[in-house]
Amino acid sequence: MQGLDGVIRNYAWGSQVDIARLQGRAHPAELPEAENWFGAHPTAPSILADGRPLDDAIASEPAPLLGRRALDRFGPRLPFLLKLLAADKPLSLQAHPNSRQAHSGYQRERRIGIDAAFRNYVDGNHKPELLVALTDFRALCGFRDPLATADDIEALGVPALEGLVRTLRDERAGLRRAVTDLLGLGRDECREIIDQAAKAATADGREPRDGAAVLVELARHYPDDPGVLVGMLLNHVSLRPGEAVYMPAGNLHAYLKGFGVEIMAASDNVLRGGLTGKRVDVPELLRVLDFRAMDEPRSASRDEGPVRTWPVPIDDFTLRRVEVGAEPLSFDIDGPRICLCTGGAVTVADDGGEVALAPGRAAFSAGAAGALRVSGEGELFIASA
Repeated sequence: MQGLDGVIRNYAWGSQVDIARLQGRAHPAELPEAENWFGAHPTAPSILADGRPLDDAIASEPAPLLGRRALDRFGPRLPFLLKLLAADKPLSLQAHPNSRQAHSGYQRERRIGIDAAFRNYVDGNHKPELLVALTDFRALCGFRDPLATADDIEALGVPALEGLVRTLRDERAGLRRAVTDLLGLGRDECREIIDQAAKAATADGREPRDGAAVLVELARHYPDDPGVLVGMLLNHVSLRPGEAVYMPAGNLHAYLKGFGVEIMAASDNVLRGGLTGKRVDVPELLRVLDFRAMDEPRSASRDEGPVRTWPVPIDDFTLRRVEVGAEPLSFDIDGPRICLCTGGAVTVADDGGEVALAPGRAAFSAGAAGALRVSGEGELFIASA
């Protein structure tokens, strides 16, 4: 067991207060702090208390740090990446590839410099992800039923959107054609349509709802971005603290605002479709998208006493939220563990030692270090394979 220092990622959509407040810093951060990474991805590996980057440590001691089962299943790498995610503004509209797509894309781009701005695939791994809200959290997650979306857009009464309504009601074309058409709009045309739709949504002082409300909100940040219109096609999800969404590979999504804990397969492959100043590769995004409607983006939880989990259909990660109280708890977890405290004061221990954690602090427990023991009083997230 060793303390683990995460790596702050300063993206423009991040918050200057959420991570700083959690960690007990007296002042807001100078730059937006969007994510704090706890893991071994080579883009931004966390640092162990002994000074080693976690990816280097695993490369030199894979068997003891990962445990035999994880090593046999995933090879000499940590299969998950844990993050604090703090969104003060909407993230980019994005999706992530499945394993086959990621491997193919990575091999196709292997001769391109890893930091090249026009590169899509920085590793060969898929990136399904689970986000658990720490505060009220809003997100766009997966496509809505296209017929319901068509009804809402038609109600706006905007002539420029009549073609979109017809497309959404066409069973043969549907969502694929609608997304392709919207992402192909020029900026000037897009600005005019967004302006007309936003005015229609707020006519007579009424409060916009559902997809129209999303359009009005996104238009304030991106008045000429096609992603604003695509956002109307997605499920608008509001989470309370402790609720979660699971995004399988290929599902279009954008987090809007809130603070949460996110875990994913260890990848940084992102295909963007808008709402960003970063590179947008529409053809590649369309190639990886899953155009099936997602009926319920929220992930069902399983509660067992003080422990909550969110079952997912992949074996790269499991996330436990533990309400640590008077009685010590023990977890017989086979494989590497990262423990992240999000409230109170918690001590985590294994056969190799113990670490006291304050909010926003993390520790790494080796896969061969025996049962994980937890004591104190607070809230703890445990990430494992």
